[in-house]
This record gives sequence, C-alpha cells and structure tokens, in this order.
Amino acid sequence: MMNTRVTLAAGFILGLVVVAFVFWSQLEKRYIFFPSSVIEQTPAEVGVEYEEVFFTTGDGVKLHGWFLPGTGDVTWLWFHGNGGNISHRVDELAIFSHRLGVNQFIFDYRGYGRSPGTPSEKGTYQDSRAALDYLLSRTDVAPDKIVYFGRSLGAAVAVELAANREPLALVLVAPFSSIADMTKVAFPYTPFHLLVRGRYDSVSRIKAVHRPVLIFHGDQDATVPLYQGQKLFEAANQPKRFQLLPGTAHNDTYIAGGGNYWDTLGEFLASLGEGYIASSTD
Repeated sequence: MMNTRVTLAAGFILGLVVVAFVFWSQLEKRYIFFPSSVIEQTPAEVGVEYEEVFFTTGDGVKLHGWFLPGTGDVTWLWFHGNGGNISHRVDELAIFSHRLGVNQFIFDYRGYGRSPGTPSEKGTYQDSRAALDYLLSRTDVAPDKIVYFGRSLGAAVAVELAANREPLALVLVAPFSSIADMTKVAFPYTPFHLLVRGRYDSVSRIKAVHRPVLIFHGDQDATVPLYQGQKLFEAANQPKRFQLLPGTAHNDTYIAGGGNYWDTLGEFLASLGEGYIASSTD
C-alpha cells in the first residue's frame, strides 16, 4: 500500500512538472515574446551616428546590435521590451543622444530583428551576458561606467544581469515584478501563477543589486500595473529613486513623460559622479 501511495505521489508531482513546463512554453510563445524580423529604420535616418555590430553568445548565437557613440564616458546598455526589434527604438535612441550624450549599445535578443534563433527566458539571459562582454571588449567603453537600462521585459533581463554582474547603475522603465504577478493580471481567479514561480522574478533578484536604482512608471500603464513597479522599488536596496510619470502609459514614457522623464534621467546620471557630460537640450 505504501509503495502504491509513493508511486501515485511521484506520478502526481511529475504530472504537475509536465503541466508547468507545457504552460510556460505556451506562455512564452503566445504572451511574452512578440518579435519582428523587419528592420524598419536605423539611427542614420534620424541623423544619429551609429556602428553596426555583430557578436556571438556563449551558446553560439550571432546577435545583431548598434553602438551609438556619445559625448561622455557613460555607456547605456539597452534591454528593450518584448515587441518589435531595435529599429522600433530609434526615436528614443536619438533623443538620448541629443539630450543626454551617453554612449548607447542596443541589441536584439535571439529571434528578434537580424538575430537568429528562438526567444526564451534562458536565451535572454545568455544574450545579456554576451552583450555586456562585447561592450567590455571595446577600448572606447569605460568598463566601470556602464548603466543597464531595461524597458518592460527588458527590465527583468537587466535586473537578472545586475544581480550577477554589477553595473554602474540600473534604470528600469515600466518594469513588472515577476511573471507570476503578471499571470495574476492576465489570468485572474486562476492558480496559473503557481506554475510560473521563479520566472523573470525581478522582485526577488533585485535584492542582490547594490548599485543605484532608478525606476520609472506611468500611472496610466494598462500593460504593467503601477503597483508592480512600486513593488519592485520597495524590494530594491538603497540608493534608489522612484519616479511616477502622471498621464503616461506603457510605451510613451519618453514622450508623455516630458521633463519628469528626461530631467530625472539627467539628474540621476549627474549623481553617478564625474565623467558624465550632458549634450544640449535644444
């Protein structure tokens, strides 16, 4: 009888594992990653100098990105959100160049833009490490002055990297606290969040980050609720700053946020120490 119970229990646990794996696989495909392979424009089309870059991950995937030189020695390592590709960030890249003058490196995760492969949580983490290693290989990048900048899904990738490889600072825009919390939003009144515990778990990982943190969140964000950015902020260590963006939704922070966004970024960068030189705000 005891052996039968043990066998049944083992079978039940195995079944739960299989269900969780299948659920997560489908969640990744249908609700998390929305890549586009078409590069619609480049920084050159908005008058910004850039360098085409290809680099290889530890598991052999050749990724594509752009390096945009700035006027100071702080470098902005971008982790974009779950939709489109780097070409959909050109307008914001241009404003960063004109207003803040930072060097910028933005790349596409595997499966996005000109980066081959299939996106996955594990893949984004591997891609982030390869991107950082590439930056560190450049002689024109100060290795101790790299800021991780993550938007939405990219915020989770940035937090995971920061918890393992320390940046100068961490800037997060419209971040979610964890996939489990997002699952509660997408599938309320269901136990599905129990199947994805530990996935993109920024609220746990940010506790291992001991560098300055700046978090932006719009109060009209219908994609990632404001409380999730606040929850992440509460879990973060000092020094930290939370900047609410009134009237701002999920994707328009750099436009609708106005001075609350750009002035705060300038102040934050200036607070990181000497070596930061802002460009003209004209």
